Amino acid sequence: MSQFLFGSGFMTGIPTADAQGNAIANPSPAQFGVLQDISVDFEFDNKLLHGQGQFPVAVGRGKGKVSGKAKSAKVNGAMFNSLFFGGTLTNGIVAVVNDVIGKAIPTTPFTLTAGATNNATTFQIPNSGTWSRDLGVLDSNGQAMTRVASAPTTGQYTVSAGVYVFAAADVGLTVYISYEYTATSTSAKSMALVNQPMGYAPTFSANLAMPYQGKNFYLRLVQCVSKKLSFAAKNDDFTVPEMDFDAFADAAGNVAYIYTTE
Repeated sequence: MSQFLFGSGFMTGIPTADAQGNAIANPSPAQFGVLQDISVDFEFDNKLLHGQGQFPVAVGRGKGKVSGKAKSAKVNGAMFNSLFFGGTLTNGIVAVVNDVIGKAIPTTPFTLTAGATNNATTFQIPNSGTWSRDLGVLDSNGQAMTRVASAPTTGQYTVSAGVYVFAAADVGLTVYISYEYTATSTSAKSMALVNQPMGYAPTFSANLAMPYQGKNFYLRLVQCVSKKLSFAAKNDDFTVPEMDFDAFADAAGNVAYIYTTE
């Protein structure tokens, strides 16, 4: 029976070096979870030698390249960092609250405070978190209020360390406060991107397996550098991040291994 391929299979990236070129002694393989699409292209430049005739008399293979694209629906910060950014990875939540519930501005001292509880003068930060940055306030008409340094008047507010102060004239007005917060976590990941010198990038091996009908196809690209990571969000669909990468030869000159059942 002939061998056929069906579906996207599954792919794993294994970090080989960090962004500074340091070899990773004990790499943690990262699986491209819920893989949607994967393509790998082997491509060469052909050099054609012509004489007096219309068609070439010889064809020589010139420069070659191996490139790939993988669309994986599962968001994995550790994978993005080790295979694409090569930055410093830490545990911890950095998230945003986009308020759609709203809260009325109380009477004196006309203050709403981000904290651990939710009542008439406070609003609760998720995950026992800490307020870190203001992302704007909307009034009951959906209009953006103006942030000022002090003494707010109608339509204005001040904020410091999660304490929002409004004008006395706006008492009773429903406002929608959006903000960034941080919180401790053992699973959430945070990474900082720095301006690396040109040429610096983490490397990894790409390992694609496509089993079907009891037979196997396995492709291993020994060294890869990713050149693009994109997030295309839609209003009524899942976001499927895409990672593009190029393969190159290792120190022994090996670029790829291909294994088939037949």
